[in-house]
Amino acid sequence: MTSDLEHAPIDVGPHDDEPHGGGISSRLNWLRAAVLGANDGIVSTAGVVVGVAGATTERNAILVAGVAAVVAGALSMGAGEYVSVSTQSDSERALLEKERRELEEEPEEELAELAAIYVGKGLDEDLALRVATQLTAHDALGAHAEAELGIDPDELTSAWHAAWASMLSFTLGALLPLLTILLVVADLRVGVTMGAVALALALTGWASAKLGYGPTGRAVLRNVGGGLFAMAVTYLIGTLLGAHVV
Repeated sequence: MTSDLEHAPIDVGPHDDEPHGGGISSRLNWLRAAVLGANDGIVSTAGVVVGVAGATTERNAILVAGVAAVVAGALSMGAGEYVSVSTQSDSERALLEKERRELEEEPEEELAELAAIYVGKGLDEDLALRVATQLTAHDALGAHAEAELGIDPDELTSAWHAAWASMLSFTLGALLPLLTILLVVADLRVGVTMGAVALALALTGWASAKLGYGPTGRAVLRNVGGGLFAMAVTYLIGTLLGAHVV
């Protein structure tokens, strides 16, 4: 029984609503990292300033603790991202160099290996060999790196770019609870800050779900619930310490 697809005219190309241009995967990863960095900045800084506000109404104390939380968190995010991406990039470059050397020294074995990968994906041996041969002739390293390693040689992430992006997104997210709690009067600052943080977390939860094609409602509830829980715990601890520590 033949499939209708075998006889239907097909226009080759991506869907209109699914861009597949070069670098789309890298751009999505950058966006996810930015959203997650901002989310971390919001939650961690909100926890610190709300906790301090539970212990004291002194604006200077809240300011010092909040600025320290922003600076320490941003530097930690940047350093952690730099180390993580550098380690990944070093591994990817080593694997690419190994693949490049094997292509020069053992081209026939590498061609057979690539064809075997396509056979494993469902192509018959003759078609798999033709595909492997054409892709190798077009871009040998790119074809083998993608099929064997899952790496695009043209899209290796820069560790410095990742570090700066993480620091910036964390700082921007952290400024929301810090500025809110400093600008609102003492009697309302905790409640208003919690409300502002909840709205911001709802936005970042929605954005992260949309970027990952996941359910938005669940992501928003999870994000807001986790942030409110963190602030409630730190506020309770700050209140207890403020009442008992001289």
